[in-house]
Amino acid sequence: MEIQEVILVNEKDEATGTIEKMEAHRKGLLHRAFSVFIFNTKGEILLQRRAMNKYHSAGLWTNSCCSHPQPGEEVHEAAQRRLKEEMGFTAQLEKIFDFLYQANFDNGLTEHEFDHVFAGKYDGPVDFNKGEVMDYCYKNLEEVRSCLQQQPHKFTAWFHLAFPKMEEWWNRHYKIIAA
Repeated sequence: MEIQEVILVNEKDEATGTIEKMEAHRKGLLHRAFSVFIFNTKGEILLQRRAMNKYHSAGLWTNSCCSHPQPGEEVHEAAQRRLKEEMGFTAQLEKIFDFLYQANFDNGLTEHEFDHVFAGKYDGPVDFNKGEVMDYCYKNLEEVRSCLQQQPHKFTAWFHLAFPKMEEWWNRHYKIIAA
C-alpha cells in the first residue's frame, strides 16, 4: 500500500513540513486540504456519499469532492486531479474561499485542516469511483440547508462549516457560474 503524505501548515497556510496522512490525523496536526463544490446549470449542488471504507466519516454526505494535495503539488492542480479520481469528470474550478477547522471523530482521529474551497460547473455524466464514493445526487441549496437542519448526523463535519460560506458565495456570484 502506498504511503500518502500531507503538507503540514501554520494558520497562514505556510508549509512547515510533511507527514504521513494517518499520523497527521492521529495527532490532529494542521495540514493543507481542499474541498470542491460542483453545480449544474440549474443551480443544484452535486453531493457525494462517502464510501463505507473511508477512515472517517464513512457513509456520510458531503460536498462533491475533497482531499489533500500531495507534497509539491499545487492545491488547484490537486483539486482537479482528485475530482477526476473520485467523481470521474473534470470541470473548470475557481477558488472561492478557505477556512480552518478541527473535528474529532469517534475512532480517535482528528481532522485539523486549512481547507481551500473551489467551485465549478458541470452537467455531464458522473462515473464515480466506488472505492471512494457510494452514491451521489444533485440538490438545490434550499434542500441541502433543510437536510442539514433536520438530519445533521448524515453530513460530514466540514460540510456543516463550508456549506454556509459556500452559500454566501453562491448568493453573491450565482450569475457568474450559472451563465
